Amino acid sequence: MKNWPSWIGYIAIGAIIAIAYWMFYRPEPLPPGHIAVPPPVSGPQAEPAIQHPITTDPGELKAAEPAIDLEQPLPTLKQSDTPMAEILARLFADQKLDRFFILEHFIERFVAMVDNLSNPQLPTASRPVKQTPGRFLASGERGNLTIDLANYKRYTPLVKMLAALDTQQVIAVYKHFYPLFQEAYAKLGYPDAYFNDRLVEVIDHLLTTPPVLGPVYLVQPKALYLYADPALEELSAGRKILLRCGPENAAQIKAMLHKYRRALTADNG
Repeated sequence: MKNWPSWIGYIAIGAIIAIAYWMFYRPEPLPPGHIAVPPPVSGPQAEPAIQHPITTDPGELKAAEPAIDLEQPLPTLKQSDTPMAEILARLFADQKLDRFFILEHFIERFVAMVDNLSNPQLPTASRPVKQTPGRFLASGERGNLTIDLANYKRYTPLVKMLAALDTQQVIAVYKHFYPLFQEAYAKLGYPDAYFNDRLVEVIDHLLTTPPVLGPVYLVQPKALYLYADPALEELSAGRKILLRCGPENAAQIKAMLHKYRRALTADNG
């Protein structure tokens, strides 16, 4: 659309690259296979129970070694930009990441993006992914506008790149770096909430995006295009992303989301 931002990368990154960080909330060393859980607060304001803790073992984390040095201490959140850029370059086989990602404050951007995907709007400041190259394409005349099928091809390169990631390696990296994402989530205004629970909640929200069969009709009351169907226009920002990237790309993204959700929740169902 005329400057209609394309956010498809957010979903994929939000559920997949994002998986470059998750677990290990450890104030003190714990035995292998356990994750540190903050103690409950006494009184009526006790913390909600963590819904999706994940156990792990050192052997699982070895999958991350091609991307990171497990012997090196974690950087601070403020100093994480350079290490994260290097890790993403390794995960994506040194592809030109600056075509897709905004690497400055990547962790903070990613956390804010995940938290906003189920909301009506996805603030520009939240994006860790750049706009998809090219211009949004619509077909037809005013009063009978649809999303041009050629538009969906703009999203295919990023979807293919994400689908080629090594799932086991991404999961291991995510677990290793989880404390930084948890810290960013607390600073976002959720000091007593568990970031992975929110990530799984958002993945579930995206997986229930209703499919649209046939042409997707648009209206253009002003400069921007809107969905002609009020039910589609009222969808969350994340669900609109899936519709905007086309049915084939959306199906691939949902398949990836299913795969990573099972890994993050130990849910094999």
